[in-house]
Amino acid sequence: MAAGISASKPLFRLFNSKSSFYHALHRNTAPHSVCIQRAATSATADSQVNEKYCLDLVRSRDYDGFVSSLLLPEEARRSSLALRAFNVELAQVKDSVSQKTIGLMRMQFWKTAIEDIYRDDPPNQPVSAELWRAVRKHYLTKRWLLRIITEREKDMDDRAYRNLQELETYSEHTQSSLIYLLLECLGVKDVHADHAASHIGKAQGIVTCLRATPYHSSRRKVYLPMDICMLHGASQEDFIRGSREQNIRDVVYDIASQAHVHLQHARSFSSTVPAAAMPAFLQTVVLEDYLQRVRRADFDVFNPSLQKRNPLIPFQLYLRSWKKTY
Repeated sequence: MAAGISASKPLFRLFNSKSSFYHALHRNTAPHSVCIQRAATSATADSQVNEKYCLDLVRSRDYDGFVSSLLLPEEARRSSLALRAFNVELAQVKDSVSQKTIGLMRMQFWKTAIEDIYRDDPPNQPVSAELWRAVRKHYLTKRWLLRIITEREKDMDDRAYRNLQELETYSEHTQSSLIYLLLECLGVKDVHADHAASHIGKAQGIVTCLRATPYHSSRRKVYLPMDICMLHGASQEDFIRGSREQNIRDVVYDIASQAHVHLQHARSFSSTVPAAAMPAFLQTVVLEDYLQRVRRADFDVFNPSLQKRNPLIPFQLYLRSWKKTY
C-alpha cells in the first residue's frame, strides 16, 4: 500500500521542476517582463489546482481507479486521472439529482463541454480543463467520450436492465470506452488490446452492478438483469429486503459467472497484447478480488465482508504492474 500511495509524489514533480525552471530563467529579468511572469505563474497555479481537484475526486470516489492511475507511466498518469474524474462526474449524476430533468441538463453540459474542448475552448471547470489538456496531449478520440455521456444519459431512466446483454452493452459503452481512452493515453493502437479492453470493460460493468446492489437495495432500487431474476424466481422486493435465500444467491452466481467469463476472454489475448497496454488493464486485479470474495461468501451479495475494502489491493496492483501482466 505504501508503494502505491508514495507513487503520487511524481505527479507534482513536473510542476516543481517547471517552477524552478521559470525562476532560473527570469531571475534577472527587466521590470517590463513582470506581467508575463505573473501570467505564467497564475496559469501554472490554476493548472495545479485543476490537477489536484481531479486527483482528490478520483481518490474519494474511485479509489481503485486512483491507485491504478498512480501506477501508469508518468506521461499518462495525469491524463488518466482526468479521464477517471470525468467518469466519476458522470457516474454520480444519477444519484445526486432528485429529478431526471436536472440530470439530463447536467449530461447536456458535458456534451457541450466535450464539443468546446475539441474547439480548444474548454469551460472554466477543473475536470473540463484537465480533460482538454489530455485531449491535446494524446489526441483522444471524441467518439469514446461522447459515447460514455450518451450511455449514462440513457441510464437516467432509472430502471433495471431487461437482460444480461443489456447490462453488457451498457458496460461496453461506458467502462470499455474509458479503457480505450486509457490505451490512447499510453499510445497503444492494437486490435488485440482493444478486444481485451472490451471484455474487461464488460466484466467491470457487471461487477460494479453487483457491488452496488446492497447500496441500491437500501434505496429501494434494483438494477440487476430482470431475465436472470425471473429465471430464479427472485423479485425486486427480495433484494430490497436484503434476502439471503438460495434463489438470490443463484442470481448473483449467474451474473458473477458472466463477469468471470469476460475476464477469461480478456486474458486469452494476453500473449498478443503489447506490453505497453498492460497498465490500462490493472483494474482486472480489483475485479478478480471481488469475484473471489463473493465466491467465498457463497454468492451472498449482502455479506458484510463484501462491503469492506481489501487493504492488500494497492500491493496486488503494484505487483501486477511490476510483472506487466493482467
